[in-house]
Amino acid sequence: MALSSLWRRAAGQAGIAKAVAMNLVGFATWIPVLALFNIYVAEVTFVDGASMYPFMNSDKDSTLRQDVVLNWKRAPQHDLERGMIVTLRSPVHPEVVAVKRIVALEGDVIRTRPPYPVSTVLVPSGHVWVEGDGPPGSSLDSNMYGPVSKRLLTGKITHVIYPFHKFGPIDWRDHRRALVE
Repeated sequence: MALSSLWRRAAGQAGIAKAVAMNLVGFATWIPVLALFNIYVAEVTFVDGASMYPFMNSDKDSTLRQDVVLNWKRAPQHDLERGMIVTLRSPVHPEVVAVKRIVALEGDVIRTRPPYPVSTVLVPSGHVWVEGDGPPGSSLDSNMYGPVSKRLLTGKITHVIYPFHKFGPIDWRDHRRALVE
């Protein structure tokens, strides 16, 4: 009798091990799906730094907390509008993904801010002018490196996830910056 109870216990443990293995395999099949979703559709992004202050990271002086946003990556170069907040590969530091606001689209004439060497710029075809929301000089943006190719855009920031008091879609249409007429 002792041998049969050991046999049943071993069979029960083998069944549990098989169930755990099947669950792990089932979970592992979702990893490529999640990775592709993050690369091509959307991802949760942490906004680091003060260049978008006060719109994002408004608690930068009182806490180390970062704003968490939804970065929509599907067709980031299409349907762009002034005021949208986008992510882009920095033209001067390609390993860095920056968060900036689109201030001007191709064909617009924009009044630049220091340290840009000329006072007005015609944004060339296939480019946008991006700036941080912070005070002049607080952001590494188009006023430092000029118009940005649309091909460097990697996503559009559509929603704030955290902090919870700002949770929801971003109303970027309220942003205004004077263009040269």
